[in-house]
Amino acid sequence: MIEEDVFDSRPAVKLKVLNKLPENPEPELGRFPSWLHRQIPRGGSLFKTDAIVKKYSLNTVCEEAKCPNRLHCYSHKTATFLALGKACTRSCGFCDIDFTKQPLAPEQDEPERIACSVQELGLKHVVITMVARDDLPDGGAAHMAEIIRSVREKNHGCTIEVLTSDFNGNLLAMDRVLEERPEVFNHNIETVRAMTPRVRHKATYDRTLSVLKYAKESGKVSFVKSGLMVGLGETEEQVLETLKDLKQAGCDIVTIGHYLQADRRKLTVKAFVTPEQFKQYEEYGYSLGIQQMYSGPFVRSSFNAGEVKMLAANKTNI
Repeated sequence: MIEEDVFDSRPAVKLKVLNKLPENPEPELGRFPSWLHRQIPRGGSLFKTDAIVKKYSLNTVCEEAKCPNRLHCYSHKTATFLALGKACTRSCGFCDIDFTKQPLAPEQDEPERIACSVQELGLKHVVITMVARDDLPDGGAAHMAEIIRSVREKNHGCTIEVLTSDFNGNLLAMDRVLEERPEVFNHNIETVRAMTPRVRHKATYDRTLSVLKYAKESGKVSFVKSGLMVGLGETEEQVLETLKDLKQAGCDIVTIGHYLQADRRKLTVKAFVTPEQFKQYEEYGYSLGIQQMYSGPFVRSSFNAGEVKMLAANKTNI
C-alpha cells in the first residue's frame, strides 16, 4: 500500500516529526524494537580504517549514506568506497547522499587512491559503489572500469564487487564495466514495483531487471547481485513477487535489509519488520533457487559482502 504521506514534508521547526516511527511492538525499549538495537563495537581498527580513508581523501557510502553498519565495518578494517564524488545527480526518497545537478568532474587520480587504500587496509574483497552521474555521457562507466584495473594492479588476489547505477540503460556503458570482469556485479532494485516511483528518483523497476539480466547473460561476472529494503509500506506478497523477478533476471545473490530514515526529508518508516519475517523471505528466496540469500534488519547490500560472496562461491563448487 502506498500512502500520500509517505514523504514527510512538514516544516523542520516541528522537531517531533524527526524520524517519525510506527508503534514499537516492544514499547518498554523505547522508539525501536530490540532487533534494531546494536552495540557500539570496540577496537583500534575502527580508527585505523577511518585514518586510511582520510589519508587518501576518499568517500565511502558508509559515511555519506549514514549507514548504521559503519562502526561495525570500520572496526573490521573494511569500508565501501563511493566513487565519482559524494554528490549524486538523483534524489531518491530513501538515500541521504547529497544531490546536485552539476557535480564536480571525476578526479583522475581517484582509481589510484582507492587502489592504495585497498592495499593498506589489506582487503581480500572490495566493494566499490558510485553515485549516479547522469551528467556524464557514459554515466561514469569508464571511470569505474579504471578503478577496477587500478585495484587489480595493486592488489593481486583481491576480488572486486561493483555496485553501479543503471547507467540510464546504456548497454555500451555497462559493457565498459563488465569487460573488466569484476567478480560480483551488483545493482539494487531497492523496493517493490508498486513503490518504485516514490522510492527512486529516476531508475525504474523494469530497467533494473534488464540491467541485471544483461549482466548475467554477458557471462563476464561470476555473480549477479541485487538488494531491496523493507519497512516502507510494501506487502509480503509484493516482496515475494520481487524475489521471483530477481530470480528470473538471473540474480545469484539477493540481500534484504530494514529501511531506516536517515533524514527528516526522506521517506518515513512505515512498519517494523521482524527477524522472523526476514527469515521467511530468506527461505522463500532459496525455494526459488536463488543461490545466496542474506536477509536481516541490519543487512545492507555491501555489508559482509566478502563473506556472502564466499558462501555463494562455495555452493558453486559443491
